[in-house]
Formats: sequence, C-alpha cells, structure tokens
Amino acid sequence: MKYNSTRNSALSVNAARAINDGISKEGGLFVPTELPKLDKDFFVKLSKMNYIDRAREVLSLFLTDFTEEEIAAYANGAYSGTFDNDVPAPLHRLDDNTSVLELWHGPTCAFKDMALQILPYLLTTSSKKVADGQTTVILVATSGDTGKAALE
Repeated sequence: MKYNSTRNSALSVNAARAINDGISKEGGLFVPTELPKLDKDFFVKLSKMNYIDRAREVLSLFLTDFTEEEIAAYANGAYSGTFDNDVPAPLHRLDDNTSVLELWHGPTCAFKDMALQILPYLLTTSSKKVADGQTTVILVATSGDTGKAALE
C-alpha cells in the first residue's frame, strides 16, 4: 500500500517510509492512497478473533511492506503482557442492547496505550527498512496522560 502526503499528492511512499518520516517534508500527513474494500464477511471474521489477532489482520491491510511474521511479532509484543488480563480492549456489556469498549486497560490506563504500545515496534523496523544505520530520535511534545503513555 502506498501513502500520499496531504500537502503533496504527488509524493507517494510505502508504509515504512511514512512511519519513519512521521510527516512529509512539506509538513503534510501521510494517508493511504486508497482504502481496502471490506465486506461483511471480513467484519464477521474479526468479531470472532481476540484483540491481538484483529490487530494483526487490520495492520496487514495497511502495512503491506511488512511481513506477516513482523506484524504478528509486533502485535504480540505490544498487546501481550502489558494489558490487564492480556485483554487490551474488552467489550463490557451494559445491557442487551448496549456495550462499551474499554480502552483504559493498558500500562498507563490511557486510551493512548492502544497506539503507543505498538509504535516502537513499527518505528524500529521502519527505520531499519528505510534508514538503516541512521540514528532515530523520537521527539514528543505532550500534556496530560499522553506523556505518561508515550514514555511507557
């Protein structure tokens, strides 16, 4: 899958480059050039999976320059052993018609753990794929619970 800059649609990069660079040189965000077509069967299949398997399935749609083994290792590393009862995002049923997805079971009790636990895996491998031998610096400006989640 390719990603274009929101400020320069002629710029097209793979997922590893988009993750490594963060933003394009002109300050644009990288967005997929097209979204995968998903049918009802795909969502039925996802509904029968645990969170880690769902993450692997969805990530594989967008990270086509990563191997299946890489994606599996990152999902397992990010979401096993760091969340309450190894269930990163439990669905809590309130009544017959209402459920709540709980996104606070991570190491910092912030919903940001969902994305930030996998980011180091993706960034490390992306850097090796597109900028091997270069030093990677992660600069974070934050407030509130984002900072704690990012540092974790």
